[in-house]
Amino acid sequence: MNECCAPDSGGGYDLAVVGAGSAGFSAAITAAGLGAKVALIGHGTIGGTCVNVGCVPSKAMIRAAEAIHCAKAAKRFPGITGSAELADWGQLVAAKDDLVNGLRQKKYAELLPEYENIDYIEGAPARVVQGGVQVGDRLIEVPKVVVATGGRPSLPPIEGIDEVATLDSTQLLELKTLPKSLIFIGGGYIGSELALMMARMGIEVTIICRSRLLPGAEPEISDALTASFRSEGITMYCGSIYDACRKDESGATICIEHEGKRLELTAERLAVMTGRTPNTEGLGLQEVRVELDKRGAIRVNDMMQTSNPNIYAAGDVTDRDQFVYMAAYGAKIAATNALAKGQAAYDNAAMPWVVFTDPQVAGAGLSEAEAWEAGYDVKTSIVPLDQVPRALAARDTRGLIKLVADKGTDKLLGGQIMAPEGSDSIQTLAMALKFNMTAKELGETIFPYLTTVEGLKLAAQTFDMDVTKLSCCAG
Repeated sequence: MNECCAPDSGGGYDLAVVGAGSAGFSAAITAAGLGAKVALIGHGTIGGTCVNVGCVPSKAMIRAAEAIHCAKAAKRFPGITGSAELADWGQLVAAKDDLVNGLRQKKYAELLPEYENIDYIEGAPARVVQGGVQVGDRLIEVPKVVVATGGRPSLPPIEGIDEVATLDSTQLLELKTLPKSLIFIGGGYIGSELALMMARMGIEVTIICRSRLLPGAEPEISDALTASFRSEGITMYCGSIYDACRKDESGATICIEHEGKRLELTAERLAVMTGRTPNTEGLGLQEVRVELDKRGAIRVNDMMQTSNPNIYAAGDVTDRDQFVYMAAYGAKIAATNALAKGQAAYDNAAMPWVVFTDPQVAGAGLSEAEAWEAGYDVKTSIVPLDQVPRALAARDTRGLIKLVADKGTDKLLGGQIMAPEGSDSIQTLAMALKFNMTAKELGETIFPYLTTVEGLKLAAQTFDMDVTKLSCCAG
C-alpha cells in the first residue's frame, strides 16, 4: 500500500471510486464533503493523466518552446533583435519532472490525509462486481460505484505500425534525446500542440491529418492555423490517407495518399496522436450490465449514471467531453447523484475549450455547422485580428474571432477565437452564453481597451456594422 494511503477502517463504505486521477479525486472529495464514507481505489501512479503525463507536463514544455519563439519573433518590433535556442533538452525534461512530482504530491498524495472519511486503497487492478469492487483477493462491499479510470493513447490500424518505434504523447515528453525529424500522425489538439512545440525546439516536423488541422474548430480558424504552422516551417499534409508504414535505415517511413498522389514520407520517428482509448478493459463491466459505445467508452446519461443504476462514471473513460475540468465536473455530478444528495445534471452548453498552440485556439458553445444542424437560422460574424487594437499594438495579427448567433432572436450560440491570448479571453464568451446574452448586448458591453477580449465586442458589433469605420474606442 502506498505511503499516502489512509488506514483501512474496516469497510462500511457508502461509495467506491475506481480511479485516482482528477475525476476520481473529484468524486471522492465531493462524496466526503457530503458526509459519505469513501473507498478511493487507485492503481498505478496517483494523480492520473493530467498532472503526470498530460496537461501539466505538456503545457510546461509548450511554454518553454514559446519562449524560444518569442525571442526570435522580437524582430517584429523595429529596433529589436533577439535569439534563443534549446541548449539542454535533458535539463528541461528534468525541470518538467520536478514540477510534475511537486504537484502530484501537493494536490493528490498529501491531500488525502485531510479527509478522514476517504480510505485510499492501492494494489491490484480493480474489477467491478455485483455489490461492490474486487481488488485482488479483497471484496469491497459498497452500494454505489463511480468508475473514473481515464484513458490512454491509442494506435490507429495502419499496416506495419507494430514494427515501427512510434511515440505517443507521453513518450514524446519523456525522450532522453531529441530526434532530428518527426512525423506527427493526427492533427487534433494534442498533435497540434506537441508538433508546434517540437518544431520550436528545432526539430524538422511534418503533420499528416485525415481531414484538416483541428477538425473540431471552425474551417476559417483551421485554415489560419495551418498557414501559421507553415510559416514556422512545419510541413502540412491535410486531407490525406495514411495506410502503411515501415521501419528503414533512416528511421520510419509512412505511405500516404495526398491530392491523388502516392507519397512516402520518412523521418527519424513517428509521433502518433490519433486519439485516446478509454480504460475499460478488465473492469468486468459487461458482467455488471454496463453498456459501452463502439470506442469502448462507458455510456452515461446526464446524471452520469450508466445502464446499471448502481454504477456511475466520469472523465475520459466515458462518452463525454475529454477535458480534465469536465472530468472533475462530471465526477462531482456522479458522486452527488450516486449518494442521492441531489439531482445534478451534466450541462456543457457553455463549456469553454482551449488548444494551447500559438496562436491559441479557444471556443465555447456551438460552431456554425453545429448551429445549423441544431435547426437555428444562423448568422455569423468574423473579425480578423488586424482589426483588434491589442493585436496591432503587439504587432502580432495572426488569428481571428468568429461568433455564431440566431438570426431571428439575436441570441449568441457560440464562438471561437484564434489569438495569442485566446485562452484567457474565451471565458467572457462562456459567461455570455451561460446568461443567454444576445449579440447586441455583448456589443454594448463595456470592455477594457487594448485587450484581446475586446475583440469579442468588435465581433458582436460586426453583425450590424462595419467596425473598420469606427474610431478606436467608439464602440
